[in-house]
Amino acid sequence: MSKILKITLILFLITSLSGCGGMFKPKKVDTRESPINARDRARKNVSEGKGISLGNLGKSKTSYEFSTSNPMWRASLEILDFLPLLTVDYSGGMIITDWYNDTDNSKDSIKITVRFLSNEIQTNSLKIIVHRRSCESANNCRINKIDSKIEGELTRSILAKASLLEKNKKN
Repeated sequence: MSKILKITLILFLITSLSGCGGMFKPKKVDTRESPINARDRARKNVSEGKGISLGNLGKSKTSYEFSTSNPMWRASLEILDFLPLLTVDYSGGMIITDWYNDTDNSKDSIKITVRFLSNEIQTNSLKIIVHRRSCESANNCRINKIDSKIEGELTRSILAKASLLEKNKKN
C-alpha cells in the first residue's frame, strides 16, 4: 500500500471515530437558565448556533396556536362550560365569559377572563382574572377586579383536567 493511501485512511478513521464522542465531552448546562416555553428555547438554541431556523417557511399568515387539540384549551372550555361565553379567541389565547349571576343574588354578577400565556401545563401558563359587577339599579353599576379563591380553584381545576386529557391522549 502506498504511503499516501495509508495516511488518507488513517485521517479518515480518526475524523470518523472522533464523532463518536470519545474525544469531546458535552458542555454542562444549567437548566434553570433555559426558558420554560418550547418556542423560546428553540429561539435561544438558534441564536446560540445550536440549530437552524426555517423562518416562516410553510406557515400561513394566520397562526392558531391554541387549537382544540391543546389540552389546556380543551380543559378550560370544559371547566367553564356552565358559563355563557362572550369571547373565545384561539389565536389570541383568550376566553372571556359573559356576566354571570347566581339566582340567589341578582345584584352581583361575575365575569371571568382566562389568558393562555403558553401551551405548557403549568400554573404560570394561565392568567385568570375575575371581575365583579355590583348594581344598585339598572343604570348604577360598579365593576371591580377582585382577588378571590375562584382564581386559584379555576387554575387548579383547569390544570388537573389538562393533565388528565394529556395523559389520555398519550394512551
